[in-house]
Amino acid sequence: MKQIKEALASKSSALVAFSGGVDSSTLAALAYEVLGNNALAVTINMHSLPEGELQMAENIAREIGIRHKVIDFDEFNVPEFVENSPKRCYYCKRSILELLLEAAKKEGSEVVIEGTNITEMQGNRPGMQAVAEMNERVISPFLQFSVTREEIRQMAEYMGLSVAKKPSSPCLASRIPYGKKITPEGISRVKSAEKYIFNLGFTQFRVRDHGDVARIEVKSSDFPAVIEKKEGIVNELKRLGFHYVTLDMEGFRSGSLDEVVSK
Repeated sequence: MKQIKEALASKSSALVAFSGGVDSSTLAALAYEVLGNNALAVTINMHSLPEGELQMAENIAREIGIRHKVIDFDEFNVPEFVENSPKRCYYCKRSILELLLEAAKKEGSEVVIEGTNITEMQGNRPGMQAVAEMNERVISPFLQFSVTREEIRQMAEYMGLSVAKKPSSPCLASRIPYGKKITPEGISRVKSAEKYIFNLGFTQFRVRDHGDVARIEVKSSDFPAVIEKKEGIVNELKRLGFHYVTLDMEGFRSGSLDEVVSK
């Protein structure tokens, strides 16, 4: 933590790419501790942001005390995002970083910092190519100092951040298999399905959209609770347009749609 704060202190000002998750919140808290009002947290508000995440970001920014700004972004204006190839995240991330760099220029921020950690570098990470292409204009302190996801959670807990144990919540496009075009209707359907399941009390899960089939991933320990509430879940997801509703017997795992790419 000391090394990160020293690196941040070497900058006159910084714009934090801020989703409100544990990684970006911890980075924002460290930046605010070192730079005060010369640190600015910026949240990108997009269609594929999961339900409640924007409000969560606004709440945690207030908790930290950092200046906060929300910028709207329409990812459907990025053709490669809509096409949904395995490089989708690269094109989307590049567009977002360009937007953040533009905001940093307007705000007079010396650098953009983002919270990717070393643990995330395993598997398919095309978005990191976009970060690398930004040279030194975008900095990833957790990568620079090889900080793991667990270490970030420990930092967050030490600093008393309410998001220390918050599960990760990637964009809703990650629920749609590569090769299937992403539409506003598809994103809206997944968002509504996950909102319903979240309101049933589940916190770590995904609803993967395979066209007619909704594939639900939950922790294995939550299987009994899903079965107990299956009638309501099936009825709601069929109301949203799915013909079949399935429970993935492998359980919840982040990035399961990348398994096809790795094979």
